[in-house]
Amino acid sequence: MFRRRSRLEIILTILSNIRNGMDKPTRIMYSANMSWRPVQKILSSLMEQDLIEMRMNTKSRQSRKRYVIKQKGINLLEYFDKANEIVSLEVLNAVD
Repeated sequence: MFRRRSRLEIILTILSNIRNGMDKPTRIMYSANMSWRPVQKILSSLMEQDLIEMRMNTKSRQSRKRYVIKQKGINLLEYFDKANEIVSLEVLNAVD
């Protein structure tokens, strides 16, 4: 049985995927293993919090949305990466 991911885990996954170059909405949805409506809500929330921004690619006939992580989003990912490292080290030290 799989455990459910927390909202924080989902947000960090989406931010990490955007940072790693997945900028199209459907690619973000597939990489986060989620359905469309929840991903839309999370992307809107991340834009409201100024963690990502949406850019429109108007070079082709159709306008296409692209998402780009902002510095605030990168800082958030780095913060949680450091926190994860600290917790992992403390757990390893407790086992020894």
